[in-house]
Formats: sequence, C-alpha cells, structure tokens
Amino acid sequence: MKLVKTAALAFALLLSLQATAPAQEPKAATGATAAQPVRAPFFELTGIGMGLVIIGAAMGIGALTKSALESMARQPEVANNIQTAMIISAALIEGVTFTALIFLYLRWPAS
Repeated sequence: MKLVKTAALAFALLLSLQATAPAQEPKAATGATAAQPVRAPFFELTGIGMGLVIIGAAMGIGALTKSALESMARQPEVANNIQTAMIISAALIEGVTFTALIFLYLRWPAS
C-alpha cells in the first residue's frame, strides 16, 4: 500500500510540474507566426526526477530517524551521540537533495 501511495504521489507531482502549452503561438517580428515544434506529453522527464529526488530524501531521512530513535530507546546512555550523528546525516541528505534539485531545475526546459 505504501508503494502505491508513493507512486500516486510521484505521478501527481509529475503532472503538476509539466509545462502547459500556450493557447496561441507567439508572433515573430515580421508579423508571421513562428513555427514551434509541438511538445508531446512527458517530453521532458525533469519533473519525474524532481519527484524521485524528494521522495528518496524523505524516505532516507525517515529511515534514519526511525533507526536513531530505536537505538536511543535501546541505549539511552548514548542518546546524545546518536542524536548528533542523526542530525549531521539528515543535514547531509538534505544538502544532496537541494543540490540535485538545483541541477534538475537548471535543466528544466524554458517555456
């Protein structure tokens, strides 16, 4: 069930990030219409990449937090060390996520 929800979320994110087609073609400086290629749906898959990056980071931080909390429950005397390691690891995961999103955004097609 979790996989189905994740797939539905990724698909919804993909559809929301797709560029819309303009209703009218822009006119060239001479007054004639400029021929632009028609873009097929899902032509650029950057939206899927963004969705997968975000879902992967969320699942990674969730698994990290779950493991850290279980470890703290088993050994409360080392909870401070585990919490510090968890926060550092979560920050590294978020940094990689933001970097990937920036690279994907720079590759986003100009509309």
